[in-house]
Amino acid sequence: MNIQYIHPADQLVMFMQRIYDKGLTTTSGGNLSIMDNEGNIWITPAGVDKGTLTRGDIVCVKPDGTVMGQHKPSSELPFHASVYKMRPDLRAVLHAHPPALVAFSIVRRCPNLDLIPSVRKVCPDVQIAIYDVPGSDALGEKVGAVFANGCDIAILENHGVCIGAADMFTAFQRFETLNYTATLEGLAKKVGNIHPLPVDGYRISQTRSHTKMDDFIPHSHTSEELAARRDMITLIKRSYKMGLFTATHGTYSVRLADGSFLITPYNCDRAYLEEDDLVRVKSDMKEQGKIPSRAVMFHEKIYRKHPEIKAILQAHPLHAMAFAVTDAKFDPRTIPESYILLRDVKKLPYETVYVDPDTVAEALSPSRPALMLENSSVVVTGESLLQAFDRLEVMESTAHSIILSKEIGDIIHITDAEVEDLKVAFHLTD
Repeated sequence: MNIQYIHPADQLVMFMQRIYDKGLTTTSGGNLSIMDNEGNIWITPAGVDKGTLTRGDIVCVKPDGTVMGQHKPSSELPFHASVYKMRPDLRAVLHAHPPALVAFSIVRRCPNLDLIPSVRKVCPDVQIAIYDVPGSDALGEKVGAVFANGCDIAILENHGVCIGAADMFTAFQRFETLNYTATLEGLAKKVGNIHPLPVDGYRISQTRSHTKMDDFIPHSHTSEELAARRDMITLIKRSYKMGLFTATHGTYSVRLADGSFLITPYNCDRAYLEEDDLVRVKSDMKEQGKIPSRAVMFHEKIYRKHPEIKAILQAHPLHAMAFAVTDAKFDPRTIPESYILLRDVKKLPYETVYVDPDTVAEALSPSRPALMLENSSVVVTGESLLQAFDRLEVMESTAHSIILSKEIGDIIHITDAEVEDLKVAFHLTD
């Protein structure tokens, strides 16, 4: 989907609906704006339910200040206008009050940008904007001052966040990513000692090998491939809605009978992916005209090493990732389902997947179908896509229950003898 062909009013409705549906703003909170090429500021209205916006509710403010529309513009128009004045390169502004970022705003601190590598890449700098009365020109000046420094993201003291970008999708991507790391930091503090990436540690993940693959032209599509594309899209969109993915991070792949495999594309919005967006990879070549996920070579190594694996999911579920960014051990011996599906989940060092992917591939086995990569992601595999997805859901659910138990009492894990009983009852191999 190319949002450059979507009218500003429709973009604002589309992204506000996403923000509201994900619980990242309230009926009355938050506002979005887009400046078009004529200098008009299209902005969400004041006093209208954010969960039911239509294009007719969007307000257009002309360069001379004339207001066009059924409603008054958002009361925060002054700081939107200030951002555009200070930064002519920015064409979209997003302001919202998600709980995790509000938490940082009320302690007047910025989230850690180095828990996983994608955050520093998407949000290279975050600064604090000094508090002032909402809707005031004074607040506009203070927010504008942050953007005048070249920063695109401001945590507003005791208020929320303001994000600017060249387009609304980029603003939303920054917002979602920043909110993710803020939430992750809060969860991680509950389970152990956080170990962030080293300075510039995110750069090791910036491989470009996925862009250098030779192309091939597929001349036909089997029923097996079409079914796999359909099923992948169904579960990718479900994963996004469930918070297992963010808009542009998270990789699914499925092996086909001829040895080729389908994989999610690079830097495409997971919420709007369609079957033809998926990339087929065959004999180290990619489908012509498409760019596969940066994890493509890693997935290929796993498939070569393990012929029994038919699907690989690499994701960033928040509760599970709280264990990946801390020194806490993730032990799935909580309820029988968790152990049966996940078995022994090993945690590998962050750099391994980038400098020694063969070691990661070798760590997988029938008795270890899931891995945790420090400060990176979780990897789950399956003999089918649905089995792999089930394991991903169970990993996140298990991590969630462990974190909740911290407030209740000490966990009593299933004993070794009880584990042996499960192995016999469910024919689990070592």
